[in-house]
Amino acid sequence: MKIQKIVYWIATVITCGIFTYSAFMYFSNTAAVESYFEALHYPSYIVIPLAIVKVLGIAMVLWRGIPWLTEWAYAGFFFDAVLAFAAHINADDGGYLFSLLVLIALPISYFLGKKVRPMYG
Repeated sequence: MKIQKIVYWIATVITCGIFTYSAFMYFSNTAAVESYFEALHYPSYIVIPLAIVKVLGIAMVLWRGIPWLTEWAYAGFFFDAVLAFAAHINADDGGYLFSLLVLIALPISYFLGKKVRPMYG
């Protein structure tokens, strides 16, 4: 159980770290991120709302206090990572590494979290 807990926390820190970095970039360098979104054929007006939702998702994944919100946070992270991965592959810009890393770490965090940090509610 101790190894599972360590692997869970490593995967969770990787996932939350990448989304924290992403949200920080969205807030601190909004104009550049908006132009990058447009280059990837995503609407630029979703940058700030997406950053806010990422911060809320990080809080839910770490807190795990409301089970259905935690599930939605994981689902949102999954869809965000899949869409980011697809956009970067389609743009052929080589920027898919972080989304690929999330796509590996996220299911580990999700499934091991159910074992080592069960939710109640």
